[in-house]
Amino acid sequence: MKTRRNFLKQSSLFGAATLIMPQLSCAAPKNSTYGVQLYSFRDSMLKNPKKTLEEIASLGFKEIESAGSVKGYYYGLTPSEMEQTCKDLGMKITSGHVRLDDKFEKTMEDAVASGQEYLICSSMPSDGQTVDNYKKVAEQFNVAGEACKELGLKFGYHNHEYEFDSENGQVLYDVLMDNTQDDLVHMELDLGWVVVAGKDPISYFKKYPGRFPLWHLKDMDMTKKESTEFGKGVLDIALMLNNKELSGVEHIYIEQEEYTSTPFESMKYNMDYLKNI
Repeated sequence: MKTRRNFLKQSSLFGAATLIMPQLSCAAPKNSTYGVQLYSFRDSMLKNPKKTLEEIASLGFKEIESAGSVKGYYYGLTPSEMEQTCKDLGMKITSGHVRLDDKFEKTMEDAVASGQEYLICSSMPSDGQTVDNYKKVAEQFNVAGEACKELGLKFGYHNHEYEFDSENGQVLYDVLMDNTQDDLVHMELDLGWVVVAGKDPISYFKKYPGRFPLWHLKDMDMTKKESTEFGKGVLDIALMLNNKELSGVEHIYIEQEEYTSTPFESMKYNMDYLKNI
């Protein structure tokens, strides 16, 4: 395995359907703590991050996951300012989407300063849809995970739909799962993109129990292939929540990228939906 020093020098830049039909299930717990992926509020976070975080807190969110922006991973705030702002609002930044690049050492240092637990690589190289490439990426992820672990952080990966492509009968996401160390690489499963890829999230919970400490809870409009408010798409939200223990999830971040009206109204709708399941 490469050393952390070699990893920091050599790592590459990573850029930023089977329908799940409703089934009979018991009510989802109403006291769950939900987080939000800040990409959902990307425009307003750039304009006024503190005011936007106040609005997010007013919806009942308790955890925050940041994302890359033209003003950095903390939208123009320093890592410590982001931590304190969230704390003052009764929230905590627990995760962040990042790039695995030559600035990763600084990214880790900032994450420590923000008090967050997870650094999540947000996407794969778009031109590497082969088994061999996914095995190489898996090794890079293992090394990144080791580097994060040294600093008390946890490294992970967030999927889209293309990781579920196959080569020679092998699903590429499965190659990634089978070649990453579960104590070093913590998977964030985007349930919406799994469904768009024609896969069943429950089957992955069963195949890799406990491997998904983070989720993106996202309903999907299969006609438009885009996110929508809860209950308007094809994902059985209650069924997913009733399989939390099997998946190993500890942090559930709601993400919505497209809206009927505004991000705030859509997220209010989603939170009300969860309360009324």
